[in-house]
Amino acid sequence: MATADESWLEVACLGGGLTVEVENYLRLASLSYAEDDLAESYLGRAMAVAPDHAAVLIGYYRFYFYKGRLLDALGIARRCLKKAAKDNGLSSDWRRVGCKDANFGSYEAILPRFYLFTLKAYGYLNLRLGCLAEGREVIVKLLELDPGDKIGSKVLLDVLERMGKDDED
Repeated sequence: MATADESWLEVACLGGGLTVEVENYLRLASLSYAEDDLAESYLGRAMAVAPDHAAVLIGYYRFYFYKGRLLDALGIARRCLKKAAKDNGLSSDWRRVGCKDANFGSYEAILPRFYLFTLKAYGYLNLRLGCLAEGREVIVKLLELDPGDKIGSKVLLDVLERMGKDDED
């Protein structure tokens, strides 16, 4: 069960706490997805009004990711990671975050889960962009923070470890 401090994020990720104006911009961005410039302009308007709202950041991230604009998605993932660290009271350097710094073991803990999923997105994008050392380091950190692998990071490490090996190895 989410605490009062965490419930806002759950609501925010579902679009709660948004003004009608920002909700409208996000809806229009979604409806104009096929028209890149128009959709991005609506996202930009939403960002101008609510720059730190999780729903706006996630909307931007998804737009960039599904458009194959991985460097732009990585930039948003960095912003999300900074926000998630701040909201959890964690170090802004993910390398310095320890498993006892937040309730990472509880899937129901919304803020720590948002941090883990954001870190996973950051690691995945690094892998996709060829930054294999950084990506590996992130995944190892994820598995340290989430040893039960509730968010499914191990599969990324498995893929990374199989790279360059023959199928018969």
